[in-house]
Amino acid sequence: MPDGHSTTAIVVAGDEETRVLLRGLLRLHHFRIEGEAEGATHALELVRDRRPSIMVADVSLAEGSFGTLVADARAIHPPLRVILVAPASRPPPSPADPARRADVVLLRPFRIRQFADALSPPATPTGVRG
Repeated sequence: MPDGHSTTAIVVAGDEETRVLLRGLLRLHHFRIEGEAEGATHALELVRDRRPSIMVADVSLAEGSFGTLVADARAIHPPLRVILVAPASRPPPSPADPARRADVVLLRPFRIRQFADALSPPATPTGVRG
């Protein structure tokens, strides 16, 4: 659950149903949704304009790559926390460049508790949950 200072989020996914699911889960955990995007270009505009505390993105984007999206978003807004959602059957490789890594990789299917845990900064370094 977010603290009083980290309650805004954007959702990025190429698939509309995935955006609806992620948006609903964020609202369930009291995040204010600042916007949604299908791909990297619009997501970066949202980061620039809205300065969200969290970006939850599906590995499947309509355009752009997740690694580039993460690096560019953090260049715009360094405190941004990034959660990547990916299928357990095809977990993404961890990029060599730390600037391109998500804070958390959440593998589908996941439990609501795992999603809630992913929203809070961990006591341990970046890791895969799921």
